[in-house]
Formats: sequence, C-alpha cells, structure tokens
Amino acid sequence: MTGTPKDVIKQYHIKPRRKLGQSFLLDQNIIHKIVAAAGISAEDVVVEIGAGIGVLTENLAQQCRKIVAVELDENLVEVLKDKLAGYPNAEIHSGDVLKYNFDSISNTYNCKIKVIGNIPYNISSPVIFHLLNFRSAISDFVLMLQKEVVARLVAGPDNKSYGVPSVLLQMFASVEKVFDVPAACFYPRPKVESAVMKGFFLKEPAVELYDEILFTQLVKAAFAQRRKMLSNNLRNFSIIKDIGENNLKDILASAGIDGRRRGETLSVAEYGRLSNLLQKAID
Repeated sequence: MTGTPKDVIKQYHIKPRRKLGQSFLLDQNIIHKIVAAAGISAEDVVVEIGAGIGVLTENLAQQCRKIVAVELDENLVEVLKDKLAGYPNAEIHSGDVLKYNFDSISNTYNCKIKVIGNIPYNISSPVIFHLLNFRSAISDFVLMLQKEVVARLVAGPDNKSYGVPSVLLQMFASVEKVFDVPAACFYPRPKVESAVMKGFFLKEPAVELYDEILFTQLVKAAFAQRRKMLSNNLRNFSIIKDIGENNLKDILASAGIDGRRRGETLSVAEYGRLSNLLQKAID
C-alpha cells in the first residue's frame, strides 16, 4: 500500500500524540534524502527508531535485506502492520527503543546493523547513549534530531555547542551533519527546526581508554560549570579528592594540558589522555 504521508494520516484517522512527542514527516523529498544518506544496500539489516506511519519504513523495506520497525504507539503499530503486510522482510517491534536489544538482531543475522530514525526531541540524549551501549552491534546511523542537538553532537572544541554529548559520542564515532529539515516539513509543525546527522562507530575508540566509566565521569566533571577553569571544575571531582590537588597538577602537566583552560577547549584526544593518566594515578 502506497500513498503520501498526508494520505496515510487521513486514511487511518491518525491524531498525533503530544505526550509521545509525535511529529510526522510529510516531505517525501526529505524521506528520499534520508534513505540516500543511509546508503542502503540489498544486504543491509536496518532498525528504524520510531517508525510512525511507515512512509520511511516502506521506502527502506524496498531496498534492504531486513527491516525492524520499532514503534512505541500501539495505534501506529496496527497501522504499520497493515501498511507493511506486503513486505516479508519487514518486522514490527512494538515497544520502547530504549529497551530494545540491538545485539539480538545483529546476532540473528550475523552482521552489524544500520540504525535510522526520526527521534522525538524529548528522548534524543537517552537514544544516543543507548546506541553507544550497543555500538559493537551497529555499523552506522542516520538520525533526525532537533537542529540544536545535532549541532551539539557534531561540534568540535572552542565551539559554544561543544559539550559532554559531543565528547562522549565522538570518542566512539565519526559524526557529521548532513542537512537541515525545516519545521514546515512536519505535521504537526514543531516549534523547533530539525537536522539529519550521520555517524559511523569506530572500530576502536579515538583513544584506547583504560576505563570508560572514569572517562565519562571526567568529561561530565570538566563541563560542570562551563565558565570555570578546568582545574577548578576538577577539584570537585571525587577522584581528585582521593588523589589530591598536587597530583592533579602533575597529571595535567604530564597530559600537556594547562589547568587554566576551560573544559570546552579540550579535544576528545586530550580527554582520553587525561582519563588514562588519572586511572594510572588511582592504580
């Protein structure tokens, strides 16, 4: 069954649920651009986050080996079942993507999977961190997010958008913004603009980390108060309280990092190096 997104919404009498942050993509040109950005081949196994009314799903099903459409809204699950009935390679997973086990589909098909999705603004950060947890099962991803969120995730040092999510994602993935999506392309029209980003998970982290949890804690501590110097922010970091401030000065010097810099000026590699030196000091 085909039809424009507006046709589907009208045919199934779909009323977007504000509680779930639903905003349906109507622009078919943008749908084609997302599929093109993902570079889908006949061998690919794809998981779509928030399949919604299935217009992107149907497009993907025509090109890939297998697609799993993850959808939380039970009403839309029924729409998807009807809309995708003619595609034996399409599977609908009714549930929360934050509980979805990407390892399971990767193991079933013995390959890394592609992830594509229009992510509701209220769960964008949790989704990114969920994908990070399953990065060994995922080759790459194409996600539509709030424009400001994409700006944060792809930003480099000395940029006002650069922060904790930028560093944590870029340690494990190569990311770029692909294109903007105006609010007029959606129903209902959101109050914010969107953008599409593409990312590839790296075979190895940008820096080999001795302890990923310590790395995450360090980055969060360094950005605790953006206007403060790095050394001042790290004074409140529990590990520094254990090893002492004098040791911190030595460790920063060993890492080649001036403690008077702000956290937003450090590169991903510098955070990795500093994390490993801290781990050595604890050991």
